[in-house]
Amino acid sequence: MTKFVFVTGGVVSSLGKGVAAASLGAVLQARGLGVNLVKLDPYINVDPGTMNPVQHGEVFVTEDGAETDLDLGYYERFTGRRMRRANNFTAGQIYESVLRRERRGDYLGVTVQVIPHVTDEIKSFIRRAVGGGDDVVIAEIGGTVGDIESLPFLEAARQMRLEEGAENVCFVHVTLLPFMAASGEQKTKPTQHSVRELREIGIAPDVLLCRGQSRISDSARRKIAMFGNVAEDHVFAAPDVESVYSLPLMYARDGVDDCVCRALKLRTQKPELSAWADFHEQTQRRDKTARIALVGKYLEMGDSYRSLMDALFAAGVRTQTRADIGCVDSETISERNAAETLGGYDAVLVPGGFGLRGIEGKLAAAKWARENHTPFLGICIGMQLALVDIARNLAGLAGAHSTEMDSQTPHPVVGLITEWRSDDGAVHKREEGGDMGGTMRLGGEKCALSSGLQKIYGKNEAMERHRHRYEVNNHYLEKLGGAGLVFCGRSGGGLVEAIELPRHPWFFGVQYHPEFSSTPLAGHPLFESFMRAALARRENGNGGNG
Repeated sequence: MTKFVFVTGGVVSSLGKGVAAASLGAVLQARGLGVNLVKLDPYINVDPGTMNPVQHGEVFVTEDGAETDLDLGYYERFTGRRMRRANNFTAGQIYESVLRRERRGDYLGVTVQVIPHVTDEIKSFIRRAVGGGDDVVIAEIGGTVGDIESLPFLEAARQMRLEEGAENVCFVHVTLLPFMAASGEQKTKPTQHSVRELREIGIAPDVLLCRGQSRISDSARRKIAMFGNVAEDHVFAAPDVESVYSLPLMYARDGVDDCVCRALKLRTQKPELSAWADFHEQTQRRDKTARIALVGKYLEMGDSYRSLMDALFAAGVRTQTRADIGCVDSETISERNAAETLGGYDAVLVPGGFGLRGIEGKLAAAKWARENHTPFLGICIGMQLALVDIARNLAGLAGAHSTEMDSQTPHPVVGLITEWRSDDGAVHKREEGGDMGGTMRLGGEKCALSSGLQKIYGKNEAMERHRHRYEVNNHYLEKLGGAGLVFCGRSGGGLVEAIELPRHPWFFGVQYHPEFSSTPLAGHPLFESFMRAALARRENGNGGNG
């Protein structure tokens, strides 16, 4: 029988519930249990695909083409399990489903209410995510206790404990334990109030994770246990750490997983965490540094490029390198100041993004890296803009651009295609006037590799994930190829997936998002090669070929 762990949060947002859920999942998995994770988001949006990354962080894309919360990226990176559409749902999806059922007459004329109809739908969605071999499903509830949006989700979780049985549902509550420098002590009141609010809606937490700057004092633990009505050995510190990927080791050392297993009456082996221990040891052996310029425009929030940052971190660990990432606002770069802005970096990375803002700066960064033999990686729109620069300045196509930026360009080297063929041979048509997600190529698709990219991956084919609308215009391939550009990646339907400049020390662009496939324990070959090229540039004054 599948058992459930609900992870909730209190006091403030961004306490790290997603990392806590993913870390717990990794340790339970190391005990030999089949672990799945689900994120429940209380906002009314149907999915985060149309939300500004500065507000909510990056949009993570699953292999089956769902635009999801960034926490699903953590779930994948910690457990290695591929998430899917059913692993993330929002209040918008719940209400949309309830309203459709009401319109069909499924409720047989009764008054449709939050309880039981909305809460029943939430429980149905949670159970729908359960797959074969799932011993434990960890369900993270977004927001904080007390938010009006979260109440239906918390009520559904409360009901599940009654329906599934107390021994089959465990509650882990993540809360704030601030340190007051003026008095020199940790303050437990925020945690006490948060637990009390949780208990008022009928949920008694089994485990408390207290987030703070340092480990919890004995006196603070005793006070929290007393006022929170939680066993003292079920109150754990969750201090700030240099790398979140050290958390599985910390949770196992402190016994968080032991408490959860006792609450769920699970008898398992002790966790086998040698792979995580090796990874942690490797993080301590990084004796080199490479400076990477990340030229983007969603820089106000650290999570806007979370998967990308973690992919560079993993590549750095595997190459014994500390990735010193400088976030460069693309709106501040021009051809006039590119040398001054980027000259101190060992490599340039232009990530994906949407809209016109900051485009000229990204274009200038790609041109500068090309002309100055600096390792360059362009992802999604970063690849497209690198291709625009090559079209203009190497292929002689004056005014070349993407129709996303200039609908009147004389040379639309990147454009909005109306149909394409996927791996299974099916023809997909882009519908005019469709919803925003429906106009994109989303999810995993096989990419045939050649040339330098084939050498980097060490194979002829790779499965990578997409999130874009515009494609390279195949009518210009011959002209661009004559200028020295190599198309080293193709989809099954003949779309360009990757470009390379072989005469450059290291210059690649990819239409897909390799950061979504990177994990700390396995890394990703493209980022590792990019990091080695940056190191070669730093050590030798020029790039290397990975």
